[in-house]
Amino acid sequence: MEVKIMKVAQLTNFEGSNGIEIKDVEKPKITEGGILVQVHAAGVNPIDWKITHGIMPVTLPMIMGGDFSGTVLEVGANIPNFKVNDEVYGQAPAFAGGAGTFAEFALANANTIALKPINLNFNEAGALPLVGVSALQGLTEHINLQKDQKILIHGGAGGIGSIAIQIAKNIGAHVATTVSPNDMEYIKKLGADEIIDYKSQKFEELLSDYDAVFDCVGKDTYKQSFKVLKKGGIIVSMLEEPDEALMKHYGITSILQQTRVTTKRLDKLTQLVEQGVISVHVEKTFPLDQAAEALYYLEHTPPQGKIVINIKEQL
Repeated sequence: MEVKIMKVAQLTNFEGSNGIEIKDVEKPKITEGGILVQVHAAGVNPIDWKITHGIMPVTLPMIMGGDFSGTVLEVGANIPNFKVNDEVYGQAPAFAGGAGTFAEFALANANTIALKPINLNFNEAGALPLVGVSALQGLTEHINLQKDQKILIHGGAGGIGSIAIQIAKNIGAHVATTVSPNDMEYIKKLGADEIIDYKSQKFEELLSDYDAVFDCVGKDTYKQSFKVLKKGGIIVSMLEEPDEALMKHYGITSILQQTRVTTKRLDKLTQLVEQGVISVHVEKTFPLDQAAEALYYLEHTPPQGKIVINIKEQL
């Protein structure tokens, strides 16, 4: 008998994680250009908890979540690249045309998913889409990082930063990163060449003549980063609008990255994972019933790697 109702984590008001309710709603129906998946795991990202505080205009109630991994149940018309039972991963946020992924089932656009890396479990794959594409897009498309160049990656222990370190080292770059004291051992395993404790050290006094900065922290960290770059260098920030005055003063290019998850970028990510270049660290998992707790945890306890909502029990 076909399941018509599903359990979801729905945002009903903008009171932070207190605005999350677990509800039963109708399962999405397949659309042309869409893929209906059974969700196994959904990665939790900072944008998710920020949405609960009303930082962007969304219509309530809204099913939360963007990242996911799962199994294809139905394929819309004229989609040749996916079939029923394929294991896939990607994005389907409700605010960008999807159905939301903190749910037992999700409807995704075929252009925002890809086949899951064969060497990742569902939790690891569900954690990867946004952070992996962010790191890949920033380093290979915006910065165009090359062998032997020097790059500073801020927030190296976080979801994006930890992937960025691995990609940069695979390219052959010299990698410095800023982390908290608790994250030093974790980052050593990722292969960073210089690890700076941002609580007791000032990176702008220790580093100079760098080719690029990849900023996953923002605020004053972004502004101080101009000091470590050589003239003609580049800073790509996940958070800050380009500061025209600093750009002109230091002779630096600055870009605010808007990550766009696409099948092409996910396929490239899959190649790197299957080649052993990228590993994914999931610090903690929560069941769907505890989606609010997962969002609260991420907001107040920056993890090593990622937090994941485990939706379908995995053996």
